[in-house]
Amino acid sequence: MIKNLVVAVFFLSACASILKYKGDKNISENADFSKQVIIKSDESAEDKKSESIPPNVQSPAQEKPTVVTAPVKEPAKVKPVAQSKVKITNSKKKTAKNKTDLAKEKEPAPQSTVLVRQPDIEDAEGFDPGSRRPKVDPFQVGEVVTHSVRYFAAQAGVVTFKVRPFVEVNNSKSYSFLVDLKSTGIFSKFYSVDDQVETFVDYNTLNPYVFKLHLKESAQLKEAQSFFDQKSLKATYWENKYTEKDGNTEKKLEWEILPFSQNAFSGIFYMRVFKWDIGKEYSFRVSDDQKNIIFKGTALAKEKLDTDAGSFNAIKIKAQIVSRGVLEQAGDILIWVSDDEHKYVLRIEAKIKIGTLVSEVTSIKPGKAE
Repeated sequence: MIKNLVVAVFFLSACASILKYKGDKNISENADFSKQVIIKSDESAEDKKSESIPPNVQSPAQEKPTVVTAPVKEPAKVKPVAQSKVKITNSKKKTAKNKTDLAKEKEPAPQSTVLVRQPDIEDAEGFDPGSRRPKVDPFQVGEVVTHSVRYFAAQAGVVTFKVRPFVEVNNSKSYSFLVDLKSTGIFSKFYSVDDQVETFVDYNTLNPYVFKLHLKESAQLKEAQSFFDQKSLKATYWENKYTEKDGNTEKKLEWEILPFSQNAFSGIFYMRVFKWDIGKEYSFRVSDDQKNIIFKGTALAKEKLDTDAGSFNAIKIKAQIVSRGVLEQAGDILIWVSDDEHKYVLRIEAKIKIGTLVSEVTSIKPGKAE
């Protein structure tokens, strides 16, 4: 599965088996998951005519996600000190000192606190004080960024990153992100891949609530869902898989998450909200597979990147994963993002045990600001 925020690495590593797919297409049903969420389209948010989308049902003729998430727990804000109200009873005699103290108590207390963006491990540049939303939104509905995936210089597949129309998740406006991978060329003859992952992120807090993973491959058919309950700070993961060897198998995991944690899929989008000044390190929390980790990236240099989609001014980033205070040896991961307000992901290089996987942009369709 996708681990440690590098969505492309997971998808690219999928091309490795030679088994043929035969599976049961009914494994997508998950009653436990469906009970915890309310799903609505947000395309008509202004006139409140949005309709519920049944869980686990998606029309092939429309690009509307099956959405799930939990109610948002807003970041804590420090309230200004309220004016003190003092009532004196059973006191017939007041000294001058008492009157002075009483006058002071009736005066409004000064607002001595300053809002700070949380969590404190994240960089606050480009955000209003205390806000989780960037001043400039990098995401535009309708955006489609397509990559060609290469392994040993041969094309292995095509990855597409999409920003789809907003949805309402438990009455909260949310982004709808999609990553799609399809195998191509000679790799399809050995192992067919047709995978998608949907992830839904709160518009105001940028907290992820849900991802839905749909895998249809030569060796397996898998439906998985993850739900981050932002009130209880509890994550639940459900997996229903079919393979020729083991038939249908199910798995459920539960664990505690830290506030403001991204899931394993939302991170590749979330990293775009930061400015990525050269020489600066950026961090944010991630939670996946019963582990709470930290994604760290350092902006190494500004480069001119020539691609099939054209030439771009780009920022080269070295990514690292820290788990329980220890740097994980996940191989060298380099990411290039566009040096503009959108921070499009232009290229990913990931060194694995044998060779290097490269995912590079071939086309960009800009979206429209809402």
